[in-house]
Amino acid sequence: MSGDTASSGKTTYREAMREALREAMRSDDRVFLMGEDVGRYGGCFGVSLGLLEEFGSGRVRDTPLSESAFVGAGIGAALAGMRPIVEIMTVNFSLLALDQILNNAATLRHMSGGQLGVPLVIRMTTGAGRQLAAQHSHSLEGWYAHIPGIRVLAPATLEDARYMLSSALADADPVLIFEHGSLYNVSGDSPAVQTVDMDHAAIRRPGSDVSLIAYGGSLPKALAAADELATADIGAEVIDLRTLRPLDHAVIASSVARTHRAVVIDEAWRTGSLAAEVSARIAEDSFYDLDAPVERVCSAEVPIPYARQLEEAALPQTADIVAAVHRAVG
Repeated sequence: MSGDTASSGKTTYREAMREALREAMRSDDRVFLMGEDVGRYGGCFGVSLGLLEEFGSGRVRDTPLSESAFVGAGIGAALAGMRPIVEIMTVNFSLLALDQILNNAATLRHMSGGQLGVPLVIRMTTGAGRQLAAQHSHSLEGWYAHIPGIRVLAPATLEDARYMLSSALADADPVLIFEHGSLYNVSGDSPAVQTVDMDHAAIRRPGSDVSLIAYGGSLPKALAAADELATADIGAEVIDLRTLRPLDHAVIASSVARTHRAVVIDEAWRTGSLAAEVSARIAEDSFYDLDAPVERVCSAEVPIPYARQLEEAALPQTADIVAAVHRAVG
């Protein structure tokens, strides 16, 4: 974090992530960062800016453009006792390393009868809204939430951006952290907390009429929708899932028991989405608490367009959330 930012008590999501990386590397010599352009360039989204100068090329490693190779190297380093943090530029490119993540990192503890742990952290940018077109803009974190053997995190607040990393590094198994690209420039007061809970969802705003269930880059839109709904005397409770695997269904169920209505916001495609999983769990466990069908607000079933007006039309927006709530409330 820059001196000006620190002295003003303000920070951004990007700076919070950078400070988390810096703290981790200062506190444990086993921690190192590797990925495309993380060193001299400072990271494709500027998160690791300045870390090469502080920690040197042995601990901030620029890699070739081969996701399968450097994720595999991270798995090997974790097996050997290191604590690697691997950065993949965007979630779309993580598919090039899916074999390493699914068939190696996620399975080795099970296949070795508990003898081999893979304490690996993989960070990647996800989401759209920045006119980066289809190969840089999708939200595929629900695919990874499908995989047993890993933990999937989606920090949406400055606090979670700052303090989730230390908990992730303490995990004996692989942890994937999805950072929504629209959040990097979000600014606010420097977090006052020192730890965050990776095991439980968080209620970011209480309400009594409807539960808005969101995560990552959709959380600010859910909060904005709650503000707008309040002007119509509709109290929306906003839940930040935070951890996508394992899902904290207890918080969801208790919220639905209070509000009797649910709207799930997910920037991924509707078909086979994380929103579908959350909706199914509500139907299974909270059916008799519902006064209306569960609503889902998801992206259009198209590759994310480049043109701004088309991109905005394809993505869930605050107005879409408000409309879904009005359908649920009737």
